[in-house]
Amino acid sequence: MTQTFSSTGRDTFVGSPRSRIDGPAKVTGLAKYAGEFAAPDLTYGYVVSSAIAKGRIVAIDSAKAEAVPGVLKVITHENRPRTAWRDKNFQDQVAPPGSPFRALYDDLIAFSGQPVALVVAEDFETARYAASLVHVTYAAQEPETDLGAQRGTAYEPPYKRQGIKPPPEPWGDADKAFDSAPVRVKGSYSLADEHHNPMEPHASTVVVEPDGTYTVYDKIQGVSNSHQYLINVFGLKPDQVRVLNPYLGGGFGSGLRPQYQLFLAMLAAQELKRSVRVTLTRDQMWSFTYRSEALQTIALGAEPDGTLTALRHDAVQGTSQYEDYQEVVVNWSGVLYRCDNVALGYRLVKLDTPTPGDMRAPGAVTGVFAIETAMDELAYATGMDPIALRLKNYTESDATAEGKPFGSKELRRCFERGAERFGWAKRNPEPRSTREGRELVGWGVATGVWESMMMQSSAIATLTPDGRLTVGNSTGDIGTGTYTILTQIAADTLGLPMDAVTTKLGDTRLPEAPVAGGSWTAASSGTAVMKACRNVGAQVFKLARGLENSPLANVDFDRAVFADGRIAVAGDPGRSVSLVEVLQAAGVDKVEAVEEAGPDKDFNQAYEAYTHSAIFAEVKVDAELGQVRVTRIVSAIAAGKILNPKTARSQILGGVVMGIGSALEEESMLDHRIGRFMNHNLGEYHVPVNADIYDIDVIFVDEEDKANPLGVKGLGEIGIVGTAAAITNAVFHATGKRVRHLPITPDKLL
Repeated sequence: MTQTFSSTGRDTFVGSPRSRIDGPAKVTGLAKYAGEFAAPDLTYGYVVSSAIAKGRIVAIDSAKAEAVPGVLKVITHENRPRTAWRDKNFQDQVAPPGSPFRALYDDLIAFSGQPVALVVAEDFETARYAASLVHVTYAAQEPETDLGAQRGTAYEPPYKRQGIKPPPEPWGDADKAFDSAPVRVKGSYSLADEHHNPMEPHASTVVVEPDGTYTVYDKIQGVSNSHQYLINVFGLKPDQVRVLNPYLGGGFGSGLRPQYQLFLAMLAAQELKRSVRVTLTRDQMWSFTYRSEALQTIALGAEPDGTLTALRHDAVQGTSQYEDYQEVVVNWSGVLYRCDNVALGYRLVKLDTPTPGDMRAPGAVTGVFAIETAMDELAYATGMDPIALRLKNYTESDATAEGKPFGSKELRRCFERGAERFGWAKRNPEPRSTREGRELVGWGVATGVWESMMMQSSAIATLTPDGRLTVGNSTGDIGTGTYTILTQIAADTLGLPMDAVTTKLGDTRLPEAPVAGGSWTAASSGTAVMKACRNVGAQVFKLARGLENSPLANVDFDRAVFADGRIAVAGDPGRSVSLVEVLQAAGVDKVEAVEEAGPDKDFNQAYEAYTHSAIFAEVKVDAELGQVRVTRIVSAIAAGKILNPKTARSQILGGVVMGIGSALEEESMLDHRIGRFMNHNLGEYHVPVNADIYDIDVIFVDEEDKANPLGVKGLGEIGIVGTAAAITNAVFHATGKRVRHLPITPDKLL
């Protein structure tokens, strides 16, 4: 069984609020992103996007573009260099089952905005202008992009996506129990399609080095994924390609998979034997990964006292024609509540769109919104307080995992702390009972849940005679504060000040780590860094014991305390020696260790691990205009050990803001006649801005967990899960109108 984290010295930094160490580089412009790295012979590629959503390319006329001075090449499916042809070569580390999209592969058009040509020129402006001169003739077909209209074609995916749990087999008889239940609630629920809108657009810079190798800067949440993709697709040896991404300007899942600009940049670089940069426009960011709509139905049956007797949750979600993208949408209902009769179903529908992708808490944002809205409806149907109803059906085990108990669960305490801070006891349960001037005031609550995962990871730690420690691996910091927490862990483990530690990330020359996603980075990379530092500490301790007249002679390592740059004996601080003295006296130029960390199999066999939250929302709704303001949010989080309360709070704030966006604003609008997302810019796709955000209060509830040595649980995604439901429930309390289809726009309330 995993032992909880304890440094070899004192926890001086872990658990304390620390500003991001990468912050100064970001705010001063010193941080470089994938589309900002230069090369002496750099050329620029501009993508020509398909004007139709389905059909074939009949002809491409690139003569006018090629005649523009400065244009080096126009690459299409007709003249592209050969690459690998098997599907498995194009399948990246997080690819769903199917045949991955291949840019410029043939004349078929699978979705609107698909790349049909790449214009490469000496400068960006020339490439962009020449791209406008490429004339493409199409034979268009009518696209099928309406999930509701195609619902009758839904199917269960024959091959399951790795890491995505399919719904469990039903238990009991949910339909029979629902039909005989004294209290019943049944409804349909959905969220609109949503697109990632990170500040940094997707870009790749491929630098051709003098020795013929490639240095690649790619917008990716895990450089090892892009590295493997390039090797497999272009038939390269691992040491022929180095992929870096030291900084990411927002990802939220859009950077988990290598996107087509990487393929095109490498294709052009190999063809021209020159460095190439391809940056996508904001419009082109709508031509790949997004959170796809899911049509959900929930049926709840209960006794008059609120005891659940039946729970049925079904979802139909859209995917592309060429891959079976899958999320965990319906399982959360079985995870959250105790019920003897449960049926959970999940199916897909093929659409003429790009393959959807993971977007912050994929599946949970969608499914938890539905179940938590339905539970609020059941609370009103039974006349119970919404918190009391949830506690009535509280469970300490995961029924979707054969009843395994949770390793830790402080959700009950989350409700207690959150309700106290919010003032829930003062709530009048009657809808439309509270008004301030022309605004109706409503209070709502919901539960949040997300998997607490740990992945196989490795890390390196190097201590030099000047007392400086360098740690790192290939994972990325997607804005979550990974640079900072790894520095804190390393500093505490070897008893050094934080400014003596350098953390390096996002480089395939560093030990391999998983992509930064799933809220597993702190547990995975953090544990690997801690183990590597402990290994370094053990090596230095051994050197120290061997010194002449060593104060550590005949002392076992488990009595060593690393603090203030020294190794001391526990209980006898007078017996100590500095790390610098040891390395200098031993005459070594460095002490280094690479360690691996992975999931605890014994723990995982015995327990399930989840992060939980209780979200309280206050809304004010203009009674005449239907405008909704979210004036107050209290989010109480149980996430194990909090490594850095400052960066952790920042993660929850960001998640809550995205949850407000899901509830009230975000909607990618498809014109089904032409199969195109029409609001493909930041002017027409609405996201929350400063004026939309009021008070957000974050509470971290104490929780001890032994799923991993650090005792941490994921934080990057729990902040968004359940937030939309809390807002929806508050809107009902304010107005008496139940909105089951997000976003809640004024027309739905008038």
